[in-house]
Amino acid sequence: MSTVLAVIPARGGSKGVPGKNLAPVGDAPLITRAVRECRATRLLTSVVVSTDDPGIAASAHAAGAEVIERPTEISNDTATSEAAVLHAMGVYEERHGVTVDVVLLVQCTSPFLTREELDGVAAAVLDGADSALTVAAFHGYIWREAGHTGGHGVNHDKAYRPRRQDRPQDLLETGAAYAMRADGFREERHRFFGRTELVRTDPARVLEIDDPHDLARARALAPLFDGGKAAFPAAPFPDYLPTRADIDAVVLDFDGTQTDDRVLVDSEGRELVAVHRGDGLGIAALRRAGLPLLILSTEENPVVAARARKLRIPVLHGIDRKDLALKQWCEEQGIAPERVLYAGNDVNDLPCFDLVGWPVAVASAHDVVRGAARAVTSAPGGAGAIREIASWILGKELTAS
Repeated sequence: MSTVLAVIPARGGSKGVPGKNLAPVGDAPLITRAVRECRATRLLTSVVVSTDDPGIAASAHAAGAEVIERPTEISNDTATSEAAVLHAMGVYEERHGVTVDVVLLVQCTSPFLTREELDGVAAAVLDGADSALTVAAFHGYIWREAGHTGGHGVNHDKAYRPRRQDRPQDLLETGAAYAMRADGFREERHRFFGRTELVRTDPARVLEIDDPHDLARARALAPLFDGGKAAFPAAPFPDYLPTRADIDAVVLDFDGTQTDDRVLVDSEGRELVAVHRGDGLGIAALRRAGLPLLILSTEENPVVAARARKLRIPVLHGIDRKDLALKQWCEEQGIAPERVLYAGNDVNDLPCFDLVGWPVAVASAHDVVRGAARAVTSAPGGAGAIREIASWILGKELTAS
């Protein structure tokens, strides 16, 4: 029986969408979606995730993948996916004492990848092709700028516009899945060699996440392709959510995180906000557990300080540079920033996300913020998100308190 190995390369660093591989789409993070589809195939023997990131590793393991730690020298921005696949394949063979016959490169940044596509590229190589990839029918006219001569047609003669049915069929590489004969891949060190089979897929499902707009589109499309509907992306699987052992302090944004981001204004111009009693219970439990707590907000409204007094926790509000204030607070408290959980919802929280070890977004947060978060709550801001975070950290302690 042939050994067919799927390798999902998933680095922790991403400049276009920070934390991209853990970004939730539909009911699960991208890495989890890819692992699930690999495990649901008929032909794949095993699925491994090659990563340098502990959060991705934990998520992949929770979803049922084997994890292979990627060395630093092939984890930078210039490292190729081929290098990661070659390394992972070698480690897998040594670890299990087997020889891989067919290896797949699977990209978790294609959120609507299907098990049928994975079986399709694997079957193509098992049936005699040297390499295979997923493609989709493409009917567009491609143009390229040519300096002073203006644009010219790449896949067509601009002076001749035939009907679509009279044109040769163009096929677009989807970027989702590739399969290679393992021995040929080792020799060529490239995903395309020998006879390359094209496995057609549904053009409607083709989407690669490279920037925040792609991520927003994926989340909008997920209810259509996944067969369910949700107002916000679901929380990541609990297996890689922070526990008390991971956290030495919790810092909370206010507007949009402890509230639903709405403001009620009365006839005299006074502003009122709504908070959630469950969040108050969660914060009280964290306080009783001895965790240092802080509310950190740019908002100058006295309601922020009033809420902090009610919760009996310190507050810094009316702050322009939240990251600098957070860094100073950590130094004063003697707490390492990488041991801090920071919960936020908007782009002014991103500098704090970069500072702490556990950036957390509420479900109703801005798309870019959810993409940068290490974990996302299932509850939106002002609807129990903070209590949910407390339950991650305290577990049964919260239930008992």
